[in-house]
Amino acid sequence: MAAIFALLAAFCFALAAALQQKGQFQLAEKGKEVSGVGSLFRMITVPVWLFGSLILLVGYATQGIALGSGRLVVVQPLLVMTVVFALPLGYWITQQFVVRRQVLGAVVIIAGLVLFVLVGDPDSGVSSAPAIEYLGAIVAVCIPSALLVFYGTRASPAGKAAMFGISAGLLFGLSASFAKTTIDQLSDGILDALSHPEAYALLGFGLAAFGIQQLSLSTGQFAPAMAAVAVANPVISVILGIVLFQESLTRPAWHVLVAALALAAAFYGAYMITAANRERQMPGGPGARDVEDAGLRSRTGPEGAAAHR
Repeated sequence: MAAIFALLAAFCFALAAALQQKGQFQLAEKGKEVSGVGSLFRMITVPVWLFGSLILLVGYATQGIALGSGRLVVVQPLLVMTVVFALPLGYWITQQFVVRRQVLGAVVIIAGLVLFVLVGDPDSGVSSAPAIEYLGAIVAVCIPSALLVFYGTRASPAGKAAMFGISAGLLFGLSASFAKTTIDQLSDGILDALSHPEAYALLGFGLAAFGIQQLSLSTGQFAPAMAAVAVANPVISVILGIVLFQESLTRPAWHVLVAALALAAAFYGAYMITAANRERQMPGGPGARDVEDAGLRSRTGPEGAAAHR
């Protein structure tokens, strides 16, 4: 049952991202593209973006149900399916390019995850961790996340999408670790859950991840943005599940080996999707002029493109 809700969450996350990016395209076409944290608030005026955000909340709810009945090291890897769902949704909703190698990457992801779920069966673990371990996890995740954002601002659109996506994925994974504890605390009531710091860490890191992902989508590079989130989130979640909650794959040893190889194959499928990237440029964004001129040259020749400038 946890696997079903995790897959439903993955679909919701992919649909939400496609709708949110469509809203960003609409803003960019009006000359109001999202270019930084301050411009994120422009998106609340776009109905399709708001609808995408509503779908995102449904995704969070279904992810929470999955985490409530399943283990972090199984639920979070299934979210790699987000990038598989994102390919057709991006094609239909924002007219993104989808090439054969990306379809092959999606097939590899599905095969890897099916094998992982069939073979991987984690031990029960615990539902919470000492405060010092939570603090260590926060430091270990937030430092590389901040560095990725810093260097991502200097990268190409595809590079920025990927680096910002990894940063968001790391923070989403950290938020999910606090969600697991908060969901367990909800059994004693909402007020009891709100009396613990984990609930506020869940909200804070989740909001930070959400904002960074919107900046990733603002590049127009849908596939690398989604693939980066879909890989970084489960990777850090598996690590945190093992370190914080003592979750580990069951023996015999060959189960562990096959499950690890299956998960590695799924991650490689996500890499295939990113490496084969051919995306739309965000109107008015970096590289948009080059795309426009390339199209103009194909119609009028180099002299026409120069005159257009």
